[in-house]
Amino acid sequence: MNKTVEILSDKIALIQKSKEIVLNKINGAIAERGKCTIALAGGSTPKPLYEALSACDLPWDKIHIFWGDERYVPPTDPQSNEKMAREAWLNKVNIPSDNIHPISTHGKSPQEDAEKHETLLKEFFGTASGEFPSFDIILLGMGDDGHTASLFPKTSALEVKDKLITVGSKDSQPRITFTAPLINQAHCVIFLVAGENKQMALSHVFAQEDDSTMYPSRLIQPQGELWWLLDEAAGKNLK
Repeated sequence: MNKTVEILSDKIALIQKSKEIVLNKINGAIAERGKCTIALAGGSTPKPLYEALSACDLPWDKIHIFWGDERYVPPTDPQSNEKMAREAWLNKVNIPSDNIHPISTHGKSPQEDAEKHETLLKEFFGTASGEFPSFDIILLGMGDDGHTASLFPKTSALEVKDKLITVGSKDSQPRITFTAPLINQAHCVIFLVAGENKQMALSHVFAQEDDSTMYPSRLIQPQGELWWLLDEAAGKNLK
């Protein structure tokens, strides 16, 4: 794992740096493998990044969009990660609809939809049973409780090692999420973390030893690059 931590002056600088890295990784993946696979994060922090990317001139037909997790709500719901990304980015660019791979949330159950998305990923990447595909880029946020994607503290989703997709839970509300082993197979994982309310969780996530079941972001140790991009408010105590 190649780990880099950068503390940027403010959220604007954080978004600019993340845009530079994402563009570099998109172009590199396309040059090397003919396409780029990117999994998006929800939440407010990455939204300006998506808006910035919507103004870029990119080979959209070679870019495939996924989501690292999704609330179990319709894609028209204000809480939907898919809805946010479409409005901030995807609806504004000429990306083929077949290149957008949202997580289904309208099946009979979250478990059924999780299994359906796992099948979709295996078919897209051509991976055999027991194999984990490698996304080119996975964007992640981190909550003030140390969760990432929908891997929440002390939940059963943290224990899943043999699946790509599982059902997470927050406050008894189901979510569909990438598993830690799938995230860790990525070529590049980028955390975007802003706000002073993240300081305590970051101190545990960056500690030499701590409890990964309490601070699930500790589980993210990808085989490729790991970027932690923090604004000054989040990262000032790490210096």
